[in-house]
Amino acid sequence: MDDSVNLLLLLLIFSTFFIQSISTKQSLILPLRAKKISSFSTPKPPNRVSFHHNVSLTVSLSIGSPPQQVIMVLDTGSELSWLHCKKTPTTPLTFNPLVSSSYSVIPCSSPTCRTKTRDFSIPVSCDPKKLCHATLSYADGSSVEGNLATETFRIDNLNLPGIVFGCMDSSSSSNPEDSRTTGLIGMNRGGLSFVTQMGYPKFSYCISGGDSNGVLLFGDVNLPWLKPRKYTPLVQMSTPLPYFDRVAYTVQLEGIKVGGTILPLPKSVFVPDHTGAGQTMVDSGTQFTYLLGPAYTALKNEFMKQTKGVLIILNDPNFVFQGAMDLCYLVESTRTTLPQLPPVTLMFPGVEMSVTGEKLLYKLAGVTRGKDQVYCFTMGNSDLLGIEAYVIGHHHQQNFWMEFDLANSRVGLAEVSCELASQKLGLDL
Repeated sequence: MDDSVNLLLLLLIFSTFFIQSISTKQSLILPLRAKKISSFSTPKPPNRVSFHHNVSLTVSLSIGSPPQQVIMVLDTGSELSWLHCKKTPTTPLTFNPLVSSSYSVIPCSSPTCRTKTRDFSIPVSCDPKKLCHATLSYADGSSVEGNLATETFRIDNLNLPGIVFGCMDSSSSSNPEDSRTTGLIGMNRGGLSFVTQMGYPKFSYCISGGDSNGVLLFGDVNLPWLKPRKYTPLVQMSTPLPYFDRVAYTVQLEGIKVGGTILPLPKSVFVPDHTGAGQTMVDSGTQFTYLLGPAYTALKNEFMKQTKGVLIILNDPNFVFQGAMDLCYLVESTRTTLPQLPPVTLMFPGVEMSVTGEKLLYKLAGVTRGKDQVYCFTMGNSDLLGIEAYVIGHHHQQNFWMEFDLANSRVGLAEVSCELASQKLGLDL
């Protein structure tokens, strides 16, 4: 599929379906929303982060013939898209392949099964019916497994036949909130990711603050009100290494600033070692940002230094939010806004991502100490989770136009109000 294909635009809002023209291309718009669920984007170490009750971005699609409505987590950190295909008490939302005339299973002998699954962390197997069987396991102990198949995915009036996905008939999870979605839509650089199968050379998204709604686009688009993107190259790794995810959106973190102070860290701290440990991944399926121990400790100490007298630290060594965030504060319940905070800037070749204001502290719902509310610093320690990577989550991507340019192997970003972006597109969040 080349640049002549229709631009596909998905809007993360609670609205009805409609079609709109941008430039000379037709765009398709459908609801995508934020939900508080357990994140399926967190495979076992070393690749991802484990936590429960993550706010995930979800999209509603129609799949099969006749079409069935499904809700899927949007995840740039995963490859294989999959759906629950067997209804259980913990998976009430399912896709039923038995009533779809366009559903087709994939045999073990298929080239898809034998060669295109090479980047899966767990090798595929052959089930008793000689069908291609996949197992996905996650760091929180959950897992899904089932057969690979092809099906027609429908986005409004656009049909996408022959999309390879996992039709999962078995799952294991201790979190009841996993029942709120039908599956996951994988958007990394792997050969079987949804964006790769669609054939689009580029996609972008913009997530607003607060409710994490926003805009997602497939394809190239010229928006005169959007600032020029600044780009940083994707890190390429041709040799398989045990701790390096080669199909993730890996960028090279070069440094971190707090206010105007650059942390005194050697650049080697940010470079993957000979095992591949230490890569930096941009991941829409992870909520917050996680740094390896030396970088996190330096950041934590400098942030505490610059906010001394401004914020009151919660002195409880046993309190660690989501298993990785051990820097928390007490804020008077009567405060309506947070005090002025020093920005934290992530530095990459060619571009900087500055995290400011309320994106730096996260209010814990229902957690108080006396009359004070508890807020936690939104950058956590990867070491506490047992992973060997830096992960940039979607919370810190809010109000950035994030462009994933697969054709040119780069990630671009520009600061923008995502609510304003939707208004410019003639839409309301």
